[in-house]
Amino acid sequence: MTEAESLRARTEFVVELSRRLHAYGTASQRLEAAVGKVAKRLGLTCEIWANPTGIIISFGGALGDAGGPENTRVLRMAPGDIDLAKMCATDAIAESVITGAMDARDGRTALRALDKPTTTKQAALAVLCFGLTSGSVAVLLKSGWPEVITAALIGWLVGLIYQASASSSRLSEALDALAAFTATFIAFAVTHYITPLALDSVVIASIIVLLPGLSLTIAVSELSSQQLVAGTSRFAGAIATLLKLTFGAVAALQIGRALGWHTAESVSPPLPEPFVWLALLVAAYAFAVLFRARLRDYPLVMGAAILSFVVTRYSGATFGTEAGVFFSGVAIAAAGNLYARLFNRPGALIRVPGIILLVPGSTGFRSLSFVFERDVYLGLDAGVTVITVLITLVAGLMIGNLLIAPRRNL
Repeated sequence: MTEAESLRARTEFVVELSRRLHAYGTASQRLEAAVGKVAKRLGLTCEIWANPTGIIISFGGALGDAGGPENTRVLRMAPGDIDLAKMCATDAIAESVITGAMDARDGRTALRALDKPTTTKQAALAVLCFGLTSGSVAVLLKSGWPEVITAALIGWLVGLIYQASASSSRLSEALDALAAFTATFIAFAVTHYITPLALDSVVIASIIVLLPGLSLTIAVSELSSQQLVAGTSRFAGAIATLLKLTFGAVAALQIGRALGWHTAESVSPPLPEPFVWLALLVAAYAFAVLFRARLRDYPLVMGAAILSFVVTRYSGATFGTEAGVFFSGVAIAAAGNLYARLFNRPGALIRVPGIILLVPGSTGFRSLSFVFERDVYLGLDAGVTVITVLITLVAGLMIGNLLIAPRRNL
């Protein structure tokens, strides 16, 4: 292979690596740092700019070349979705190319081989986990059996809608509003005709997978890292998702009231404490599936979610809710970075599932719902809670990264 061919192969590998990390849900600052380090190890000068909907990457040839950029690529991409298995595979391929165990051309081919269509079994398992997540979250929200069963059934229906939207661009655009409308309308009908429900808890649990709490957290993290364009764009996207969800829920409520439906206070007591821990275990499993982790990584992903819940619950009971979120953020970030350094694998396997139960997506949804219902005071109060939790969580993650530095930023 000539020097020109080698340079082109390395360049194309770095471009493909950037595309993959973006598609698998890597935050902009982590993506830029990781790709920059890989490019440097491959002897390339590289400038990269990432945002939630694209990447601009420029190369200047070999290290030390003062001639300026020779090649600039612009990648227009949809916002990435978390895929822990493919993120780990991408990291392993990058490691092989860096160490010389695989050349850049073969590395690019291996990255492209990660594209595989979702099987029927995988889709069915994802739908099942939508319902399991919804039912488990209803338990964690201190609901009774009627709420838990209703939330699980609606969650499965939302999962079916989500899977159907993957093959329809028009349905995909309306997914959030349609899912929230369906969940609220069915829950309202159940509470009117069958049994009183805690309507807010059921709706939030039913659409919990679609709430953009993780996007909000990543956005604030990007902003705190001076990724101003990426953070602002991601934050705006998360707010747009919340607006669509809120519109669907409010529209269903208005239609129900027009039909003469009425709500009543739920009379079902919260489930006993053992069911809370069982629900936590089920939710942790469901998150492992929905984050597309490898089967061998399920215990690690589930353990991270459980650790986060335990730290938040007990430190929050002692020092307050915000302190509980902070300490949990510190623990998760430090644990993720330590795991990455000890086992040479992405810390995202711990970090992402660890913060999923901490993100304030449900509070943001409540905030906008209050505003749509003309209860501005409660809406502002909930909004302040969202901001407080976001700042506290991101501060905890930053302190955790300070205690134990991340490995290659993934």
